[in-house]
Amino acid sequence: MSANYFVMLFIEIVNYLVLIICVLVGVAFVTLFERKILAYIQIRKGPNKVGYMGLLQPFSDAVKLFTKEQTMPLMSNFLAYYLSPVFSLFISLLVWVVMPYETGLISFSMSVLFFFCCLSLGVYSTMVAGWSSNCKYSLLGGLRAVAQTISYEVSLALILLSFIVLVGGVSFELFTKYQSNMWFMVISVPLGLIWFSSCLAETNRTPFDFAEGESELVSGFNTEYSSGGFALIFMAEYASILFMSVLFVIIFLGSSPCSVVFYFKSVLIAFVFVWVRGTLPRLRYDKLMYLAWKSFLPVSINYLIFFISLKMVCFVLALVYN
Repeated sequence: MSANYFVMLFIEIVNYLVLIICVLVGVAFVTLFERKILAYIQIRKGPNKVGYMGLLQPFSDAVKLFTKEQTMPLMSNFLAYYLSPVFSLFISLLVWVVMPYETGLISFSMSVLFFFCCLSLGVYSTMVAGWSSNCKYSLLGGLRAVAQTISYEVSLALILLSFIVLVGGVSFELFTKYQSNMWFMVISVPLGLIWFSSCLAETNRTPFDFAEGESELVSGFNTEYSSGGFALIFMAEYASILFMSVLFVIIFLGSSPCSVVFYFKSVLIAFVFVWVRGTLPRLRYDKLMYLAWKSFLPVSINYLIFFISLKMVCFVLALVYN
């Protein structure tokens, strides 16, 4: 192999490490953003003591969490118990490589397929965390998370498949190019709303936070975790929220990560994530499954058939007029 290859590989690795650092700093401030928004929804101040207006609060929380005592459940499956939070954060950070950065950072032509792979792997960390803790509350939370994630992944896959048919490729770069004149949100508002609701379910957020049902499962799948393990699960959840917000902008609101407007839109979607948490109560579990299989799935399939038909009509018209 040539020296040039190793130089390019080194640059790619450095770029990815810079990306990870930026995501982790973003995660820190998303937690502060959420606590501030929830505070104002509930007519109170929120974090405002550590640093100027509470800006250093996330870093204070991180230091507190990582320096607390680590509990060691004697009956747990030791290796799986400790590795599942690490795997969860690893998947949440790895999926960021699918973003179409257009600046030579990391970009490849099969990014949509890679996103599906990471999305499918994400459920294993929650399942293993719930099972390996050897706690009935954690196990129930893990089982709920598996059923919920698999159910909503079907809708996500069908929605993304509809747009893959429309743009004619499996790269997220095509989504920004095809929306230069009109956002996909304009022509498919129901799909946008379904995608956002499914993202709430995929990231275990209110009103779909059944894996962490505090009212009935103490704390759900992370009941037995403390200190660093809990911090890693927490960071993975917020990295996923940030990623889903950015992905929503790429798929439906047609912006490139090279524009400043892109980041304003992403913050707006992250705000809606928090707004939903401060507004809606938790659903009943059977209602959650009903929503996925009897409401979202038929709409997603109908839209997929509509987009396939539209593409075929356009293809036939192009043949006729050429």
